Amino acid sequence: MKRGILLALLAPFAIGAGVPAPPTRVGVDHGQMGQTWPVIEPDLLAVIKARLDTAQASGKIDALNRQFAEKVTQRVKQPVAVAGMSPAGETRSWEFDPAIVVENDIRDDHGNLIAVAGQRVNPLSYTGLSKKLVFINGNDPAELAWAMQRGGDEAAKIIFVNGSPFTQMQTHRRRFYFDQDGRLTTHFGIRHTPAVVERKGDLLQVTEHVIRRKGQPT
Repeated sequence: MKRGILLALLAPFAIGAGVPAPPTRVGVDHGQMGQTWPVIEPDLLAVIKARLDTAQASGKIDALNRQFAEKVTQRVKQPVAVAGMSPAGETRSWEFDPAIVVENDIRDDHGNLIAVAGQRVNPLSYTGLSKKLVFINGNDPAELAWAMQRGGDEAAKIIFVNGSPFTQMQTHRRRFYFDQDGRLTTHFGIRHTPAVVERKGDLLQVTEHVIRRKGQPT
C-alpha cells in the first residue's frame, strides 16, 4: 500500500511534469538590406606588377630613375656638411691613443695567429700614418689655402667637413676627401677647423689651429 502511494507521488517528476520545453527558433526574413557583392581578394603581386607596367608605359619610372641619379650625383658633388663644426677660436692640441683591445682572435689567411682576444693592439705598430690628415671647411678660402700649404698629395690628405671636394679637385688638380657623417672628426674629437692629425711616436697628435682670415687684423 505504501509502495503504491510513493509511486503515485513520484510519477509527475518521472515524466518531466512542470518543466517547460525549450522555445522553437523560427527564421525571420528581414528582407534585403542593401546591394551585396562577392568577396574578391586580388593577388597583391599582380596588382603591384600592373601598376609598375602602367608607370613604365607612361614614362614615370624613367623619370624617377633620372631624379634618383641626379640626387646621387648632387650628393657626391655637394655632401651634407658635418654638423657642429666651426672655425677654431684658439689653438689647442692633444694626444690621441689609437690602440684598441681585440675582442676575438685575429688570424691571417693561412690561419696564423696575429692577435689574441683581450690583447691591446696599436695599429701604428703595423702600418704607419705617413700623411697628415688635414680637416677643413672647403667653403672657406682661407682654410683651403692654409691646407694647401701643408704639402702635396704625398704629404697631406685634405679632408672636407663642408663644401664640394669634387669642385675643388677640378680647380686645384689634386685629390680631396670628405668626412662622411663626421665619423673621423667624431673619432678624434675635433670640433673646430682647420685641424691636423699627425703621428707622434706611438700616438697621434691632434691640433686645432687658429688662422688669419681675410678682414681680420694682423
